[in-house]
Amino acid sequence: MKKLINYQPHRTWKVLLGMLPFLVILIFYMLGSDARLAENPNDKLLPGIQQIANAIDRMALEPSKRSGEYLFWQDTSSSLIRLGLGVFFAACIGLIIGLMVGALPLASASFSPLLTVASLVPPLALLPILFIVFGLGELSKVILIMIGITPLIARDIQKRTREIPAEQLIKAQTLGANTSQIIVRVLLPQLMPRLIDAVRLTMGTAWLFLIAAEAVAATDGLGYRIFLVRRYMAMDVILPYVVWITLLAFFFDMTLAWLNRRLFPWHIERR
Repeated sequence: MKKLINYQPHRTWKVLLGMLPFLVILIFYMLGSDARLAENPNDKLLPGIQQIANAIDRMALEPSKRSGEYLFWQDTSSSLIRLGLGVFFAACIGLIIGLMVGALPLASASFSPLLTVASLVPPLALLPILFIVFGLGELSKVILIMIGITPLIARDIQKRTREIPAEQLIKAQTLGANTSQIIVRVLLPQLMPRLIDAVRLTMGTAWLFLIAAEAVAATDGLGYRIFLVRRYMAMDVILPYVVWITLLAFFFDMTLAWLNRRLFPWHIERR
């Protein structure tokens, strides 16, 4: 008999087993919701499936009477634009800083301590300063995301740069490559898949800063809507928004993983 530690389930069983915990959570939620609604039909803590469906229909499929916009999709669009800009610029800056600090001893001596300290500063503590300096518009929200995840990406790239075997750099110099050629043709191609991995690891943090910024100062966005309706205890709106944010985060993570496999198959094989 095969030992449990050596048992590898079939792909179909992997999918079913992966879905099982979510199904259990859904069943427990429905049982809890039915029990609370049976005692108090006006209970708002655990809305029923029909109440949630009505809220989704109202937010996503009916235009707002005040603005004429479909609030659910408007909130999604605004949040994704802020998130996309913040993560894109953070990835670019983090790659440059991490590569320079990891590859150049002079840059490492000058900026490595600063990078370490910057990664320890709580970005949410800087939120009031950002609003004072950049105002309450879109720029401050994008910069908060950048400040929050750029040091994390840069430190990861720095570490990955130093992990590249020194033999490769010596061989490149033996063949006559200068510093810029080594960086562009030896280091950068090997760091690109690691950059995607770093972005994947920081996406959850980026969502946290996005929602925090929207909760404090915004007129639309997923985080703004959640904190707006919380005063009414509108759990039938909050729960779908939380699930939607989770699904978006999962989709982006899977997309980045697919992109890594597609563009850098050698990295997956090596790992």
